[in-house]
Amino acid sequence: MTDDTTLDRRRFVQATTAAGATLLLAGCSGGGGDGGDGSDGSDGSDGSDGSDGSDGSDGSDGGDTEYLGEEPDYGGWFDGANNYEQTVDATGQDEVTVEVGAGDGLSFGPAAVAVSTGTTVVWEWTGNGGGHNVSAESGDFESETVTEEGHTFEYTFEETGTQEYVCTPHEAVGMKGAVVVQ
Repeated sequence: MTDDTTLDRRRFVQATTAAGATLLLAGCSGGGGDGGDGSDGSDGSDGSDGSDGSDGSDGSDGGDTEYLGEEPDYGGWFDGANNYEQTVDATGQDEVTVEVGAGDGLSFGPAAVAVSTGTTVVWEWTGNGGGHNVSAESGDFESETVTEEGHTFEYTFEETGTQEYVCTPHEAVGMKGAVVVQ
């Protein structure tokens, strides 16, 4: 019986390890050679290097991030999402940058940002986390899936409201974002 028990335990460990690896790597096409990117934090992949959407407008990185006074009701959109803390207030700026592949490589940085009508949001790829895209739940915009660092995609928000978006390959692991247009 000891042999059967050991064999069952091995099968269980193998199955759960495979399931976990599949979940973590879901959609990471072309990411095989990038496994170490961002793990040492040297590229600022912790999301605190200006990825708060302020684009340096406050003259510093991360520590002086301004948040909205009253947090929008996202209706559960950010339940289980990566990197969501609060909505960054970037109203009054002409252009705002959001990192794609921030933090652990499977986040948007910031996850939620408030902008004024007419603001262009530029999503910039960090090169971490494999292949990412930016896809609005409304269907208003969608980028191609890209792995390379420095790639950008932009969209100008002309109407008030909340635009929720995802990285389609990593939606299942919580790679979600939102732009609140005021």
